Amino acid sequence: MRPADLERHNANLVGGDIAAGVTDLRQFVARPTLRTYSTPVRGLYICSASTPPGVGVHGMCGYFAARRALAEVLRD
Repeated sequence: MRPADLERHNANLVGGDIAAGVTDLRQFVARPTLRTYSTPVRGLYICSASTPPGVGVHGMCGYFAARRALAEVLRD
């Protein structure tokens, strides 16, 4: 598939990018950090390639989100 085909198939793949968008300085600052796998909604966590350690490190985003969730559950 061409990049435009990917984007038509899935609107989240802007420009056909499967790697969570551009990795520039603004995105480096704007993306979630290791501390913020949680969201303002209790029990809702972020677990995607947009969270550290980023694209291509399979499973680690989920691992860190799960650790965050467990820390919050055990703290309560």
